[in-house]
Amino acid sequence: MTLRIVFMGTPDFSVPSLEAIHRAGYDIAMVVTAPDRFAGRGRKLRPPPIKSKAQALGIPIMQPEDVNAPDALTALRRCAPDVVVVVSYGQILKSDCLAIPVHGCINLHPSLLPKYRGAAPIQYALLNGERVTGVTTIFMNERMDAGDIILQREVPIHEDDTAKTLAQRLAIEGAQLLVETLALIADGRAPRIPQDESQATYAPRISKDMARIDWRQSVVRIMNQVRAFNPQPGAYTTWHGRIV
Repeated sequence: MTLRIVFMGTPDFSVPSLEAIHRAGYDIAMVVTAPDRFAGRGRKLRPPPIKSKAQALGIPIMQPEDVNAPDALTALRRCAPDVVVVVSYGQILKSDCLAIPVHGCINLHPSLLPKYRGAAPIQYALLNGERVTGVTTIFMNERMDAGDIILQREVPIHEDDTAKTLAQRLAIEGAQLLVETLALIADGRAPRIPQDESQATYAPRISKDMARIDWRQSVVRIMNQVRAFNPQPGAYTTWHGRIV
């Protein structure tokens, strides 16, 4: 069975997944991403990385402020997707949106769920000194990162990894896992493994204050902080009231 797909994603992390799905020959009806935003010192309007890739591949694009709004839902229904693939999109999909695709919405998450549910799993894995993390595909439900697991793959964390380098490796491993997941769905063989709620941990959004170094902590903890917040927001300290 050939799957018709709507892809939702925004940052650089999403790009390898879109490329992999495209190479695998799936019918990508539309890419949904965040609106262009003003950024940089010149405050120039910049497109999300996934928009640039979709344009290069000739895929139609939609950039709704609210993907759950009636006009966005109408556009999604017109695509008649078999599957909606979500990779670091940035919006929560509500029930009406989740119900649109024939075979459901699937999400690629950069952790070994149920560990590190939430917006910043890569940073928290580094901050906590983990030696192994991974990628997981799930069937999405209305709870954040709590859907049934389809596939998982472990990825080692290197001693010199930063959030940037680890994210790059997870994006590549995740893209391959996503292609394998879609093949299982197309064949009607995708497993649905409920998550163990007793093992769930959370990785909420990072704040700049979390990146402030407390010199009373251990050397290992400070080093993990530097790694976790590289490149953003960047670990920092203060000297005579100034950020350094």
